[in-house]
Amino acid sequence: MKVLIFNGSPRSKGATSTVLHRIEKELKERDVEVDFYDLGNIEMSHCTGCCSCYRTGACCLSDDAEILSQKISEADGIVLGSPTYASNVSGLMKDFIDRGHFVIEQLLYGKPCITVATGENYGNRSARKVLDNLVLYSGGKISDHILLKIPFNGISGMEKAITRKTFRASERLIWEIKGKKKHLVQCFCHRIIFCLGIRPFVRKKGDAYAGVVRKWRERGIV
Repeated sequence: MKVLIFNGSPRSKGATSTVLHRIEKELKERDVEVDFYDLGNIEMSHCTGCCSCYRTGACCLSDDAEILSQKISEADGIVLGSPTYASNVSGLMKDFIDRGHFVIEQLLYGKPCITVATGENYGNRSARKVLDNLVLYSGGKISDHILLKIPFNGISGMEKAITRKTFRASERLIWEIKGKKKHLVQCFCHRIIFCLGIRPFVRKKGDAYAGVVRKWRERGIV
C-alpha cells in the first residue's frame, strides 16, 4: 500500500506541513508506505499552456513535476495539503495542479484522497473547495477533508484537534484503499462531469487530444 503526500506550502515546517506530517505518522504506524513531498523543494516550472501534453501524453517540460505525476498514477492513495493565500490554494499548489495532468487525463481515477487546507480566516474554505473539486473532477474519491483555522505558522492549542482529525482521516484513507467503502454520490457526480463534460470535449478535439485518450485506456476509464 503506497500513499503520496504533497505539501503545497513554501514552508517545510509550517502549519500545513505539521498537519501533513501527522497524517504521515498515522499511516506509517499502520504499515503504509509513505512518500512525503514539499513542493517548495522540487524543480517545477510554470505551465506554458502549450497543450502538447494532450497530444503526446507527456509534458514538454522535463522536471520533477512530470516525475511526480507518474508516481501519482502508480500510488494507491493521495494526500494534498495547502495553506490559504488570498482565499485560494498557494501558488505552489496551483502550479502543481496545472502541471500534474490531473483533470483532463483523470490522473486520480479511483484513488482515495485526503485534502487539507489551513488558514487564519474563512478563506480556507475556498482553498479546501479547490482541492476537493480537483479530486472529484480528476476521478478521485474524497476519503476525508481537513479544514483548520490556524494562526500563521503556529499550532499552539491545536494539538488535540489536529491529532483527532489526522487519526480519523488516516483511518478512512486506509479503509477505502482496501475497498471497504464506496462513495456512490461522488462516483455519480464524477460520471456526470466526465460523460457530459470532459469526454465530449476531448472527443471533439480529435488527434489533438490523442495522448489523453491513451491515458484513459491505460487507466481503464474507456
